[in-house]
Amino acid sequence: MKESLSYHTNNWFVSSWNYFEKVTEEFNFPKKVQFHDVTLRDGEQQEGLVFRKDEKVKIAEQLAEVGIDRIEAGMPVVSKEDEDAIREIVKRNLGPKIFTFSRCVIDDVKMAADCGVDGIVIEIPSSRHIIEKAYGWTVEKAMEMCIESTNYAKELGLYTVFFPVDMTRAEFDWFLEMIHRVSTEGHMDALGIVDTMGVLSPHAVGYMIKEIKKKISKPLEAHFHNDFNCAAANSVMAAAAGVEVIHTSICGIGERAGMAGYEEVAMMLKTMYGVDVNINFSKLYPTAKLMQELLKIQFPSTRPIVGDGIYAIESGIVTNWLNRVLPENDELEITPFHWNFVGQEAPKIVLGKHSGKASILNALEKINIKIDDDKIINEILDKVKNKASVKKNILNEKEFKEIVEETI
Repeated sequence: MKESLSYHTNNWFVSSWNYFEKVTEEFNFPKKVQFHDVTLRDGEQQEGLVFRKDEKVKIAEQLAEVGIDRIEAGMPVVSKEDEDAIREIVKRNLGPKIFTFSRCVIDDVKMAADCGVDGIVIEIPSSRHIIEKAYGWTVEKAMEMCIESTNYAKELGLYTVFFPVDMTRAEFDWFLEMIHRVSTEGHMDALGIVDTMGVLSPHAVGYMIKEIKKKISKPLEAHFHNDFNCAAANSVMAAAAGVEVIHTSICGIGERAGMAGYEEVAMMLKTMYGVDVNINFSKLYPTAKLMQELLKIQFPSTRPIVGDGIYAIESGIVTNWLNRVLPENDELEITPFHWNFVGQEAPKIVLGKHSGKASILNALEKINIKIDDDKIINEILDKVKNKASVKKNILNEKEFKEIVEETI
């Protein structure tokens, strides 16, 4: 039984350096970090992805089991089927708060309220270049739409998250003026910090949040895209600076390169920062598998936490480690988190170019063949390495049996 330290428990073993006082002294984590899942809206905006009504309901039910705090169930104006799915998810009373997404348009807001949701995320472009070039509006028109639609959402009793699109490429002074006016002349219960293009560096996150807090006194939410592979790290940096709600999706699906995956953000907060979150970690892998089945797609086998290959061991060196630590129940010597903790399958030894003698002995045991002659074992190993090199992949059991049969 390991000492129950935040960096080393029975379920994970990360760096103690994460917890040095000089590292943590400026952290400002909120009392609770909430997860706002956008799989059913932003996730579906990934190229080629479509969820039918029954699939949306099934995913929402799974998200409730995971412990997600809020589900963004879709955008009712997109289609009648989307509207029906939102209404059905609300009707199920799954536990999480249910939100919709809308433009800064009165009719959109009314449609969202009619679905019976708890809250709304209201978007509008916030950078002058997008407002003027992509939409052909004046900035004053955009401001008027923000004020009118957010006030209307308040009248309808909706918890309102103001969502300024492309804010991290907006002129900073203009952006600060915009959110100040919406918070005073319009309405926002919370402000979304929206890195639409995934262009914010981790080091810019804390500074930006400090400046926003000087301008308005509202709860903040983080919505970071992954174009430079910074979404998860930026989300954690935002939480460390006091942001209370993180927008994530299952396996990071979303527009272009996707966004922060809830699996990565939740695991980082829990293990590297000691922050409790309302997540059932044993559901991480099963939820990823459900998503792959529904979408008929395969996530990379190396995807952190939920990839099918992260507990597949090809290296002969690591196979030796595994053989030594398993009998001592010391599995965390070969992995930063235990497979059972995230609902993964136990490690499996595979045969490939990097296999060693221990790999061959393990594979022989699986097919109930015992060989004591080191010369034969080494010959089998050489053939395995050669075949894997030619194949440019690992070998299956049939291929291994053929090598063994032709060797002994």
